[in-house]
Parts: sequence; structure tokens; C-alpha cells
Amino acid sequence: METTTNKKQQQETQKPSIYSLELHELREWLAEAGEKTFRAEQIYDWLYKQRVTSFEDMSNLSKDLRRKLEESYSITTLNTLIQQTSSDGTIKFLFELHDGFSIETVLMRHEYGNSICVTTQVGCRIGCTFCASTLGGLKRNLQAGEIVAQVVKVQKALDETDERVSSVVIMGIGEPFDNYDEMLSFLKIINDDKALNIGARHITVSTSGIVPKIYKFADEQMQINFAISLHAPNNEIRSSLMPINRAYKLPDLMEAVKYYIEKTGRRISFEYGLFGGVNDQVEHAEELARLIKGLKCHVNLIPVNYVPERNYVRTPREQIFEFEKTLKNAGVNVTIRREQGHDIDAACGQLRAKERKEETR
Repeated sequence: METTTNKKQQQETQKPSIYSLELHELREWLAEAGEKTFRAEQIYDWLYKQRVTSFEDMSNLSKDLRRKLEESYSITTLNTLIQQTSSDGTIKFLFELHDGFSIETVLMRHEYGNSICVTTQVGCRIGCTFCASTLGGLKRNLQAGEIVAQVVKVQKALDETDERVSSVVIMGIGEPFDNYDEMLSFLKIINDDKALNIGARHITVSTSGIVPKIYKFADEQMQINFAISLHAPNNEIRSSLMPINRAYKLPDLMEAVKYYIEKTGRRISFEYGLFGGVNDQVEHAEELARLIKGLKCHVNLIPVNYVPERNYVRTPREQIFEFEKTLKNAGVNVTIRREQGHDIDAACGQLRAKERKEETR
């Protein structure tokens, strides 16, 4: 087993991922290397349309340019440790990174297309009490290219059946806004029509509520779908579920949400996990309706996945519908998330926690 020091040394000597470069950055690098900047589009075509894994395969580039690319960058490859396939078509991947750490990526099949849920960090420091992703804490942030590589890897698997990734959700392991700059580069790269060409309105990013970054993200004026992991209608319950609420309390979070909606004109989604006996009573639904009254928003109710390392239990089916009905009667736009991957390690971080215990202690 590699030591942490060895992993750190490997990480330091690893060349930057070329997947981390936005198109304008690649053009700038080419200019500095004495090359024609139009080569950037050719390189992007090889990376994202042809999906090659070696600079040598970029046959319309000079040998000298290929050598320069090889010396400066790596094409990030992810090693598939485990691939679980659900009866509903959901596929969960446990990928190994160059330094031996592991991450999860999930492919979900819908009537409207294939959606992929990506990871932004190895582990997580936010400490939500219901989430397996936070077990063992945060190991490191991912480079933008390591996030992009997840989409490319899954797309290569879909190439075999002439399918494509049609939407992306950033809801895997980690807090996206805790790795803000790399996440933002990732968004711009996959959205680029020269790259993976995934439309902004087919991309969703979710945060647990890092308030300053919500204001910053609003000012980016991107047409990305935005979700808040809310999970509670008041400060007391939210702080017990999500320690981040002690740093950024619910009133401050709601002010940031209002700013986002006013600045972008876009609807926001609230993710609300239902935890048996904790936040799933009718009075909680009524309190939630009052909290978000007047906001351009949608509530996504999530029946909790059981995580062995946590003690939460599932809300009874009838109670879930009663909670939904209470919100609807209060004029709230609400849906119950369709469950996928129920027969595999579906909960975020669960597969990694089970298979990579040395990372999640």
C-alpha cells in the first residue's frame, strides 16, 4: 500500500491535465510555444470528438508539436476499479486517479437521455451527517481535467452503443463550491461546442450553501441550472444535519438565494432529503413552504438512501406523499425524485466507503 508521502510525491510530479485547459488557454500555450493558434481547435477535436488517449495519435499535428504536448501535459486516464450496473440501467463507476485515490461517477438513464453525475473532490470536508462522501474527510481537490475526464470516460463507454452524454449534474463526492475555480473551468470546457458541447441548461451544479460563492456564481451570469442542498426548514434542524449551517446560517443562505434569482432571472432548485422522524413531518412541510414563499424555485424531495455508516431511516411512503401534498397545497412547485440504482451502492460515496476503507476512515 502506498504511503501518503508517496501519493503526494506522485501528485507533484504528475504533469497537468490537458483536459484542464479552456480553449483560449490552449491557444495561449500554443502561441508561447511558437505554434499556430488554430492548432487548438485540432487538439480539441482529437481530445473531445475523436477521444484519443495519446498525443501520438494526433496525426495532423507535427511531430515537434506532439513532443511539446507530451512534455508539458498528460491526457488524464481513469482506471476503472469497479463498475456496478443496476437493473434500471444506472451504472456506478469507482475510478482510480493517478495518485491512487478513488472517486465515484454515475451514469443515469432517463427517457430524455443519459445523465452523468460527476465528483469534484476526493472526499469532502463539509461533514453532512447523512452523507458517506464525507467519511474520512477531504483528501484533495480535483483538477478541472480530472472532472472532465469523468465525462470523457463515460462518453467513451457510450460510444460503443452510439449514445451520448446529454446532461451533467455536479452532485458527486465533494462540495463543488469548495473547489470553485476548477469547477468553473470544468463547466466552461464541457459547455464549449468545440469540446463536449453540453448545453448550459443541461448542466446542474449543487452546493451545500457556501454563501460567498453563491454571490460569486450569480455574478458569473451562466445559464447553468443551480441547486441548493437545503434538507431542513429551520436553523436548528439544518445545523444538526449540515454543520456548514453553523458558518452560513439559513437566513444568510436565503438572502444569497434571493440575490441569485434576482441577478440571473433563473429558477433555483432546493434539494430536500427526507429523514425519518427528523425533517419529514407535515409541520416541517408547512415551515418549508413559508421559508421559500415568493421565490422562483422548485423543491426536489429525496427519499433518503440508507447508509450503513449513518443512522437515518427512510420516511414511510405515505408520509412522503403527505409531505408533497402539503407543499403543493401551499403553492410550492415540488416533485419526488425518481429513485435510480436502488439495487447497487447508490448513495453518494457509498461504493468508495465500502471498497476503499483506507481512504474513508
